[in-house]
Amino acid sequence: MSLSALSSRAEAGRPSPLGMRARSSLALRFALRELRGGVRGFGVFLACLALGVAAITGVGSFSRALTDGLAREGTTLLGGDAAFTLVQREASPEELALIRAGGNVSTIATLRAMARAGEGDSLNSTLVEAKAVDGAYPMVGAMELDPPQPIDRALASTDGRFGALADPALAERLGIKVGDAFQLGEATLRLTGLITREPDALSTGIGFGPRLMVSLDALRASQLLQPGSLVRWHYRVKMADPSALTGFVERVQEGVPQAGFEVRTRDAAAPRLENNVRRFTEYLTLVGLTALLVGGVGVANAVKSHLDAKRGVIATFKSLGAPGGTVFTIYLVEVGLIAAIGIAIGLVVGAALPFAVNAAFGHLLPIAIEPSLQPAALLLAVAYGALIALAFALWPLGLSHDVPVSALFRDEVETRGRRPRRSYVILTVLAIAALAALAVAASEERRIAVYYLIASASVLVMLRLVGTGIMALARRLPRPRLTEARLALANIHRPAALTPTIVLSLGLGLTLLVTLSLIDRSLTRELTSRLPEQAPSFFFLDIQNTETDRFASFLQQQAPAGTVELVPMLRGRLITLGDRPAESITPPPEFAWVLSSDRGITYADALPEGSRLVAGEWWGADYAGPPLVSFEKEIADAFGLKIGDSVTVNVLGRPITARIANLRQVEWERLAINFVMVFSPNTFRGAPHTSIATLTLPGGGEAGVESGVSRAVARDFPAVTAVRVKEALSQIGEIVANLLLAIRGASLVTLVASVLVLAGALAAGQHHRVYDAVILKTLGATRARLVLAYVLEYAALGLVTAVVALGAGSAAAYLVTTQVMKVAFAWSGSAALSAVGIALVLTVGFGLIGTWRALGQKPARILRNL
Repeated sequence: MSLSALSSRAEAGRPSPLGMRARSSLALRFALRELRGGVRGFGVFLACLALGVAAITGVGSFSRALTDGLAREGTTLLGGDAAFTLVQREASPEELALIRAGGNVSTIATLRAMARAGEGDSLNSTLVEAKAVDGAYPMVGAMELDPPQPIDRALASTDGRFGALADPALAERLGIKVGDAFQLGEATLRLTGLITREPDALSTGIGFGPRLMVSLDALRASQLLQPGSLVRWHYRVKMADPSALTGFVERVQEGVPQAGFEVRTRDAAAPRLENNVRRFTEYLTLVGLTALLVGGVGVANAVKSHLDAKRGVIATFKSLGAPGGTVFTIYLVEVGLIAAIGIAIGLVVGAALPFAVNAAFGHLLPIAIEPSLQPAALLLAVAYGALIALAFALWPLGLSHDVPVSALFRDEVETRGRRPRRSYVILTVLAIAALAALAVAASEERRIAVYYLIASASVLVMLRLVGTGIMALARRLPRPRLTEARLALANIHRPAALTPTIVLSLGLGLTLLVTLSLIDRSLTRELTSRLPEQAPSFFFLDIQNTETDRFASFLQQQAPAGTVELVPMLRGRLITLGDRPAESITPPPEFAWVLSSDRGITYADALPEGSRLVAGEWWGADYAGPPLVSFEKEIADAFGLKIGDSVTVNVLGRPITARIANLRQVEWERLAINFVMVFSPNTFRGAPHTSIATLTLPGGGEAGVESGVSRAVARDFPAVTAVRVKEALSQIGEIVANLLLAIRGASLVTLVASVLVLAGALAAGQHHRVYDAVILKTLGATRARLVLAYVLEYAALGLVTAVVALGAGSAAAYLVTTQVMKVAFAWSGSAALSAVGIALVLTVGFGLIGTWRALGQKPARILRNL
């Protein structure tokens, strides 16, 4: 076959006479030969893939190591093989007999209480998480104390004082040291040691106060165990036959079905922590995938730039008879090999991350972890990286199929946008579909994954349209009189302009940054500025019915200008909703807490403050019929409940069935006393219970007044637990701040990827800048005037991109804060200025770096090829 015939066949895109195997072998040989010269121009390509793959690998591997640790240490974390928990009451002899049939049993009681030390004006009091244990504790694991000593000796009674162990923070707050005396309720305790490690600390969750550990005898002597007290009784079982755990739990539940036990086993020792780990892992995986998506733009830019530089080589291939399919295969193999290098780098870094974290911060983790290579996390990261590289490389690679032979004779040919052949478009769509399917299949919260994909696609399309719109607008704007401004405007809309790429790469990172900044601002404002003006100054718990009137009068004496509100409170566990057993219901994730444990419930004659009736009618003050209940509307809707349905609640071991009479909308953010369920007063007539109270001081209260009230309550009502709202909000604020800091730090991965893509895009445009600079300098333009023109161009693009990112980020933050977090949205001018500043610095900075190099090119080499 003649050279002209081969060339004609190549130009026509007809099939090659080579077979598939021969074509693949030829493509591999040519790809390897080209790679011998290095991977120059693919730095951003490699960095973006490595960064995203490392993030996904590292997060998945660390999460797996942590969940494996939770599973491995389940018995230690739980304090046994199984735990049965009751609220407000101890187990009956029949219930205890069933539990003890499984093995050794340890009884533990937990509650919030006030510890106090000193007298008069020097009286110090603080909220503690009290934990009373029996002689069998701990059945699994070991306490670590300072000074070291057996726990039974540390908690023993000596000279009428019970021994007590405390978190070091408690000793600091009360101003006491080992050997000093202090009070819990009516009991006098002696601090015998400090807790340095509590093996089952995670099983009781995060508390609002430091740990105080005493014996069950000390708790009974404190007089805190009154009818209706909010104490949780835990019965932990160390199985004689651990393999019979499932059958044992079923026998207990079937033997006493109305007991209302909250049951946990060693397989789910810390379910809330495990759920939080899974959710945070899911978020960080999506952050890594976002970084890969942003990096995909860099992949496309790098491939396009590389193929532009290889136009002469491609034209030579085709002039010698290589069909377009062979050319496509050669560069697909080449890109695949480079992608494999980037993915391999990411895998190594990501796999090493859990080991590095454990070495540096392992002592801060709640459990010991054993990092290891996690095949599932590695394979998932490889799949994500490969699909991203393929999805974003296929389009520019498809264009190489039709590079004309005429590219041999001119450096610059037609630069108008082209579309690859239909087969390559279909392959691109299939790769994107595979990526989306993988993201959904690998996600535990598939609904969130679908929303994420829709949002990502929307943002990508929006930014692409914005870039195209900017070019169209620049093309229609009147020409400025200033030469530099006119040149800058022309650069924005000229053929092969970098405008769409800059807007896309920089816009993604800035949008995420603005979103997180505004969410941070909204939460901070909600916790520090808005709530204290409306919220009570104190919550008081465990007020006995016989003392409610005296306690209310006492508070009015201590704070005459304050407002006191008293509400009765019980604890109940939902057994049925409508005709459905609670255990058969799979609630929406955001409402799973309603069924997870006992809920606070109350009764009232009138509609509670902070509630608004939205359906049904409230019962009269003298209502004496069958039990009625008012349900919070949003939760009722989530469980498909409506007026007329019945719900059954286990209260103090007795099932109470009530009909839903009305639905309420509750303003939870006001922190007024409110409940999911409010019953008619006749429902609990004669049932033992306590009351809770709030004290609201004018203007949020002064520190001196609040301290005085706290000391007075601790002195005269030692059994009442006082929660200072500002302290609670401060602790919540610290938790939220740390969480946001971690999220913001993780999300910087996406911003780094955006910066890399931006730098790569500007570097890819270096070819065109060289030609521009040479022609303009030949026509008399000075370096200073060219620099000014480029500064104006990049500043305009950066400013417009920042404005777009600010709008998109504000919209995203508004939806998250108002629809997901249910807090008021607060817009921040500092976030806007930060976005604008970052955009201008990045675009102008990187732009001028590349431009300065372009301005230094010698004209002769360029001009001779024009």
